[in-house]
Amino acid sequence: MDSLYDPPTDPLTVIHADHEILLVDKPAGLLSVPGKGDHLSDCLLARVQAAYPQALLVHRLDRDTSGVMIFALTPHAQRHLGLQFEKRYTKKVYVARLWGELSPRTGTVDLPLIVDWPNRPLQMVDHENGKAAQTDWRVIRHEDGTTRVRLYPKTGRSHQLRVHMLSLGHPILGDPFYAEGAAREYPRMMLHAESLKIRHPDGGVGVGFSAKCPF
Repeated sequence: MDSLYDPPTDPLTVIHADHEILLVDKPAGLLSVPGKGDHLSDCLLARVQAAYPQALLVHRLDRDTSGVMIFALTPHAQRHLGLQFEKRYTKKVYVARLWGELSPRTGTVDLPLIVDWPNRPLQMVDHENGKAAQTDWRVIRHEDGTTRVRLYPKTGRSHQLRVHMLSLGHPILGDPFYAEGAAREYPRMMLHAESLKIRHPDGGVGVGFSAKCPF
């Protein structure tokens, strides 16, 4: 799949910038950080640093996920935000479209995850060796045999939302790793980081930022 990397050329969409933090709306199909090899060097971090050379990485979104991503503009902010992600003080909300009609309207997936070594970077449920992972969901509406949901991850494991929705029998539409057949045949993966709440590194006041869902 890497050989097909053809990232979008959308200009940088800045949601908020101040003396400590920068939030941008990441387009789907763009790596958060460079991959291995020159053909995977174009990424959101590089584009952000072209405009804000002092920008520092705090977290990542999967290549095929769009939405709110925060960068630090000082080493202090990077430490402050890194600790918030590590301690789960941040609040993240995603919007997704799923294959099939999910019910009930709300629920929680509590399934531990671990990397599927022979099939990296895929992740899988492993009750013995996996790391704890929890996701709350809330159905927004059903749409022509699909379901639009909001997802509230309590943990931040790799591919967590993708594997948790698959475990319910409702993979995220367009997911190149976990969806199959008709569920996979969408122009993009239907997963968007809609909002992020943090404590501002300068003073600790709670602030929230959002990016409109593009699908």
